[in-house]
Amino acid sequence: MTVLGKEPESYIITKTQTTGLQDPLGLYLPTAIAIDLSLTRLLQLLPHLPYTRPTLHIAGTNGKGSVSALLTSILLATPTSPSHPAPLHIGQFNSLHLLSVLDSITLSNVPVSQATYDKARNEVLDADRAQGTKLTNFEVLTMAALRVFENEKVDIVVLEVGMGGRLDATNVIPDDSVLVSALTAVDLDHQMFLGATVGLIAKEKAGIARKGRPFVLGRQKHEEVKEVVKATVESVGGTLVPALEVKPGEGAVRWSILELDPDGADVTPPPQPVVVTLNSFPDTPLHASLPLHGAHQLDNLGTALGVIDSLLSSTVPLATSLNLKGRISLDSIAQGIAATRWPGRLSFHTLSFPLQDGQQKKLVVLADGAHNPASAETLGAYITHLLSLSQSSTASSTPSSLTTTVPITYILALSHSPPKTSLQTLSPILPPTLTRSASTSTSTSDLNVKTSVALLRFTPPDGMPWIKSVPPASSRRRTVADPQLLRRRRDIWAAPERTPFWSALVERISL
Repeated sequence: MTVLGKEPESYIITKTQTTGLQDPLGLYLPTAIAIDLSLTRLLQLLPHLPYTRPTLHIAGTNGKGSVSALLTSILLATPTSPSHPAPLHIGQFNSLHLLSVLDSITLSNVPVSQATYDKARNEVLDADRAQGTKLTNFEVLTMAALRVFENEKVDIVVLEVGMGGRLDATNVIPDDSVLVSALTAVDLDHQMFLGATVGLIAKEKAGIARKGRPFVLGRQKHEEVKEVVKATVESVGGTLVPALEVKPGEGAVRWSILELDPDGADVTPPPQPVVVTLNSFPDTPLHASLPLHGAHQLDNLGTALGVIDSLLSSTVPLATSLNLKGRISLDSIAQGIAATRWPGRLSFHTLSFPLQDGQQKKLVVLADGAHNPASAETLGAYITHLLSLSQSSTASSTPSSLTTTVPITYILALSHSPPKTSLQTLSPILPPTLTRSASTSTSTSDLNVKTSVALLRFTPPDGMPWIKSVPPASSRRRTVADPQLLRRRRDIWAAPERTPFWSALVERISL
């Protein structure tokens, strides 16, 4: 967004039911679900609900939530100083929320209280009625988050884009409040709203660039993205900054899923050792322990540290007034990285479920929000990595004539989001890809991976009726129909509609 005084372009995209029109899953398109991408209403309302907080604005297809979590944690680890005796107060807004709308808005890593959120939301609703702007649900949520941060007078806001960038509700923030913008990995997703190619999608996402401000570009798989982003950032007078290169540190991670104990105190794999050199500290490399799992998190950390580097070199008064250059050190950055938590993204949990006989069964669950082919590839690569670690651990302890069975159950809930299909999302993870010396054959490998699938619905996100869950029975029909995914029908179970499923799930699946 470059001209605030001019009405921006807007898109209104409505999916309406048409007789006989079905998506690849055989589902009729929903009726009258509209997403209105426009800043017109918000720009009309902003003078009545001013926003002044220093902001780090993060866009991208995948990884922007992880980058946001890393930034918040690093900033919270910033020490105090005589001139700044209070710790930094950091606001963070992410979409979608994980469990409740309240966890999408945090104050120094603590979800906003119901009372604080209600106060801010009521301010937005009152102004909306008074001005007749008729905000959408997501616009109300976004403005409520901005009001929370304004009312709490946070020092810095880490603001994640909802969808796209140029016309996303978060892009209403004034140019002067933006300290740094960043773009994580761009890939195909939401093509119905953002464009059919990665180039078009990248242009929309790079639309958060601001004149005179650094724009950190994370590592990209598609060369086209780099060219488009460079042109877009330069067109508004921004400064393109490459993300930092983070490399694996010394010491291999030794861990095996075969050693997981649901009754243990911690089922989480050890953190990844990493090393990187920041431009702000050119003579000393940063060594840190990264608790976020997966090789892709090194790229996300590189983007986050690119933002921190840009902050430390910033001459913008909103940034220099916090004396970040005199307070942030390599030690504080390392502490912030080590303290980062981002549940629901390759995070391990122990869950206890009641069985039909009244007993309890504990399960170790790897939770991840993969929702498009690119993020599914990342999940699949991490599962392959876990299997390779397990294979290494069995190689020295198991006779070559024996095999070890590794049962993996995928508990899947699919969203209805054409043109994305279930095959595109599931094929990178089903069946799990094994390393060269591993196989699904019990006679030729030290690992026998036993794969099964449980299909169910996800809980509808509050205030976002356009996000639809695919019925488990429909998902099962599509999964069974494709022999690339699973070979045996009995390996796939669909939860009954409108009935409790956890007890049946535990009884049905052997982990």
